[in-house]
Amino acid sequence: MLGSLLFKVAIFFYVFASAGFIVFTIKQEKRLFNIGFFLLILGFLVHTGFLIYGYCLLGTAPVLDLRSSLSFFSWCIVLVYILFFFKFKLRILGAFVTPFSTFLILISSMFPICFGPVKPIFKTVWLTVHVGTIFIGNALFAIAFLAAVMYLLQDYYIKNKKFSFLYERLPSLTTIDTINHYSLIYGFPFLTAGIITGAIYAQIAFGKYWQWDPKEVWSLVTWILYAILIHERLAVGWKGRKAAIMSILCFVVLSISFIGTSLFIEGYHNIKQIERLGAIG
Repeated sequence: MLGSLLFKVAIFFYVFASAGFIVFTIKQEKRLFNIGFFLLILGFLVHTGFLIYGYCLLGTAPVLDLRSSLSFFSWCIVLVYILFFFKFKLRILGAFVTPFSTFLILISSMFPICFGPVKPIFKTVWLTVHVGTIFIGNALFAIAFLAAVMYLLQDYYIKNKKFSFLYERLPSLTTIDTINHYSLIYGFPFLTAGIITGAIYAQIAFGKYWQWDPKEVWSLVTWILYAILIHERLAVGWKGRKAAIMSILCFVVLSISFIGTSLFIEGYHNIKQIERLGAIG
């Protein structure tokens, strides 16, 4: 099956790209970064082909099961990282982002591929726009989360005067904080657009803009937390450690919203409910 082949090839390139970035971090040879980045681009292109193939088969965005959702999330994170690299030229970020993205797609590979028939209710441009915006927003928040981890690591090394090899390779606290800032500023409009387009799709599909579905509630909670964080950064002047800790907490809530409501909490975003609606076979 073409979809399965494309998926496996994408994973292959991502795994070796991650290895390239990690070895680059240790040896600090630009050649190793270039190899890792080239493999990442190849993996991204193959992954894009896989998503296009899934869209053509389903007639809608291929995110109707947990496998495809994790896969698409991984793709979005890689896309955002590539764009961020061309803007900030921060090589070390790839050593954090690429393994994280690879981990997501590897987890997704544990679930079966589902390219079954899809009911017309799921074949609407609003669903595609909804998942596209919400996942890009989530990907930007993932970058903010990883930047926050980098910040806390570097802050720890500086305060405790533990000048390890990682300390020497991480950028300044100001640079890391800037990455976190931009990720939040860019991610929040996408999250907002995702919630709005999701409400429009819910009205079209179910006749109500808002049903207090667990995923809707958790998404609203996530939106409020990120709104508070961005307000504190812009209006109050939060920077550094406070913003990093809050970014991590917000991403934990986002992860609960993403994974928990898909697997463990009943609602129309739950994978079993989607299957009952006939979205995937």
